[in-house]
Amino acid sequence: MSSPDRLTRRAALCGLLALTGCGLTPVYGPQGAGTRLFGKVRPRDPQTYQDFGFNQRLAERLGPDGDAIYDLDYRLSVGVVPQAITPDEVTTRYSLNGTADFALTDAAGRKLAEGRVSSFTSYSTTGTTIATLAAEGDARERLARMLADQVVTRLLAAAASLPE
Repeated sequence: MSSPDRLTRRAALCGLLALTGCGLTPVYGPQGAGTRLFGKVRPRDPQTYQDFGFNQRLAERLGPDGDAIYDLDYRLSVGVVPQAITPDEVTTRYSLNGTADFALTDAAGRKLAEGRVSSFTSYSTTGTTIATLAAEGDARERLARMLADQVVTRLLAAAASLPE
């Protein structure tokens, strides 16, 4: 008899073997499209606290922009929505709904990829004023990082069609 772990490993191996025959390449592999973007994307200069978190996450995922040949323009928008309101009309939880509109351009200013991504996060206001401010700042940074991850995913999906 086989153990459940052995079946899981066997199923994963079969799945991997099936994918190798379909022509897919890992995005960060030697022939992957991710190599067209790594270290080659320069985001616009940050204007806000959230822009700094967004740019930091881009650099973590796409590498430093030392050899940049593409410019990434973006606009972050965040809406604050009360989520939990007590019978005394005191808000105890807020949701941050964010969007990032982005456009990747080459040196000539041609748009190579563009789009919009969105995500949300929330924070609690039940602590002290300092705790609430810290929770809001953390939520805003989390949101910026989530939006950056989605932008990177979209850019990596479009990387195969970028000029070399």
